[in-house]
This record gives sequence, C-alpha cells and structure tokens, in this order.
Amino acid sequence: MYTLHVIVGSTRPTRAADAVTGWVLDRAERHEALRPELLDLRDWPLPMFGEHFGTIGDIADPTYSEPAVREWNTKIRSGQAFLVITPEYNHSIPGVLKNAIDSVFVSFAFRNKPIASVSYSGGHTGGVRAAEHLVQIGVEVGAVPMQSSLAIGQVGDAFDGDGNPVSPLADVQLAVLLDDLAWWAAATSRARADGELRPAVLRVRQAMAALA
Repeated sequence: MYTLHVIVGSTRPTRAADAVTGWVLDRAERHEALRPELLDLRDWPLPMFGEHFGTIGDIADPTYSEPAVREWNTKIRSGQAFLVITPEYNHSIPGVLKNAIDSVFVSFAFRNKPIASVSYSGGHTGGVRAAEHLVQIGVEVGAVPMQSSLAIGQVGDAFDGDGNPVSPLADVQLAVLLDDLAWWAAATSRARADGELRPAVLRVRQAMAALA
C-alpha cells in the first residue's frame, strides 16, 4: 500500500472543508492500494516561511529555523502521494496552504510524487482557479500533478445528512482520481527506488560552479 497524505488547506473556523474531508477519507480508506493519513493544517502551526541557507544547517539533514518546520518536512517526505483539499480564496489557494508548501524547503519532499486536489467553493465553479494554481505550484516543487482532480461547487448543498455527495458524479470522479493517485504512486515509487536525478536547480548550480 502507498501512503496518501490528505492535506486540508483551510484553517478557518467556519470552513466547509470538513464535509469534503470526511467523504474523501472514507473513500480513500476503502481503496485497496492506498493508506490515507490526514494532515490538517490546523494541527501544523507553521511559522511564516523564512527559511534560507543559513537556517537549514546540513543540506543533507536540514535542521531549519524551528522544530515544526523540520517535522513538517519529515512528514511530507514520508508520503508517496498527496491529495489536497482546498477552497478558493481570491482566485488562488489559501495563504496557509501556500505557506505550508513553501516550507518544504531543500528537502524536495514533494518531488517525483503525484499530487491532486479536491477543490470546493460556495459558488458554481467549485474552486477551479485554486486547483489550477495548485497545479502550477505542484510543477514548481517537482511533483506530478493529476489531470483528474475534481471540483465541488455549491459545497453547502453538495452532501446529504450522512456525509455522502448528492451527485453520483462526485463519487465516480473521486474513485477515478484515487485510482490515478495509486497508479502514479506505484510508478514513481519504483522510479525513485531505481535512482533519482538531483533537483535541476542543484545540478545547474554545480555545472556553473565547474565552469567558473
């Protein structure tokens, strides 16, 4: 089985994420190839990103500026796939979620692992602009974004009293997404086991230093 980190990207007291999260975790726990683990950012009070090469210590075993940042990097590294539950704030993801992703610094812990999203909003778009922005961020951190990510519009009316989606399409889409995450978790885990190239930014820096 592959460890799927389900990251809840909103910490607002009145967030609508909880209904979405309960549904996602229930379906992920039923998947034969995935072992979901909840990472609720309410439980990870990370400082505002301020890491730099003076705070990390040994790049092979970074210490970081605070223990919470080191623990977060270690936790993300232990994941083999990621599913981010996110609302849309001003056409993007919440700042607390961006900060958590930025805090994965130098460890490259998202690299060469699949990442997907379940976005939601109170309107009809379902937070698709946040999901699109998350794809761009995922590419930059070296992850493998999934095309099959899904969006839930009018989230306040999207689930019944038992926590199940009103629309059967949502369950179908989530099942497809979980299958994609499991397939890519298997494929990227094999590839990483066979050996990884160092991150491009480090190889470019090394090549330029050799030319100097």
